[in-house]
Amino acid sequence: MKNLLILTGLLLGVMVINAQSSLTAKQIAEKAKDISEVDALEMVSTLTIIDAKGRERVRKTSSASKKFGEQTKTLMKFLAPADVKGTGMLIYDNEESNDDMWIYMPALRKTRRIVSSDKSKSFMGSEFANSDMSIPSMSDFNYTLGKNQVIDGQECYEVISTPVNEDIADENGSAKRITYISVDKFLTLKQLVYDLDEDLWKEMTYSGYYLIDTVNKKYMAKKMEVKNVQNDRRSIMTMDKVQLGSSLTESHFTTSYLEK
Repeated sequence: MKNLLILTGLLLGVMVINAQSSLTAKQIAEKAKDISEVDALEMVSTLTIIDAKGRERVRKTSSASKKFGEQTKTLMKFLAPADVKGTGMLIYDNEESNDDMWIYMPALRKTRRIVSSDKSKSFMGSEFANSDMSIPSMSDFNYTLGKNQVIDGQECYEVISTPVNEDIADENGSAKRITYISVDKFLTLKQLVYDLDEDLWKEMTYSGYYLIDTVNKKYMAKKMEVKNVQNDRRSIMTMDKVQLGSSLTESHFTTSYLEK
C-alpha cells in the first residue's frame, strides 16, 4: 500500500508538471498577474533612492487600491520628507485600454495629467518609471517562451514580452522585457528591461513573497528593487504595513480628493 501511495504521488506530480509545461507564454504571464491581484488593499511603504555614489534619499508613502468593475483605482500620497509631503498620484488601471494617471504637486496647488509620453519617465526621481506603478494591459504585448532558468534557487519560466507596436514601446520606453516566473507558484522573481535600442537598461527583483489572501491564494512581494545598469542607480520599495481590503469609496479616488 505504501508503494502504491508513493507511485500515485509521483504520477500526480508528473501530471502537474506536464500540465504546466503545456502553458503558453501569455497564459503564464496571465497567471503571474492573477496571483498578485487583490480586489482592495491599503499600505504604507518606503521608497529608498540610491545614487551611483551610494547616497540615499528616503521617502514614505501611503496608498490605497480598490477594484471597481473592470477598473482598479489607486490613490497614493507622500508622507515624508517635507519637500515631497502632500504630493499625490491617482491611477486608473484599465483592463484593456491605456491607464489614466494624474499627479498633484502641492507647491503648485495643481493636478497634472500624466500623458502617454511621460509614463516611461522617472517616478518621483527614482529608477522606477511612472508606468511601473500600474499593471500593463496584456493586449499591449506579444509573449514568447525562452529557456527555463533557476533564479534564487527556484526554477522559473522565461517569458519574453515585446510591445505590439512602436507607440506602446515609446510609452513604456522599452523594446523588450524578460520576466522570470516561478514554475511552482507563478511568482515574478526577476525582470530584465531593455531600452529602445535593445540594450539592457534595468534589472528588477521581487522578494519576500507571502500569502496576503489565504482564501483566494494571493501573494504579495514585501520588497521590489530596480537597478539601472546604465547609470548604476538603484531604488528599493519596501512594504511596511499592508491591510487587505479598504473602506474607501469610489468618491475617494478622484482628482478633487487627491488635492485635499
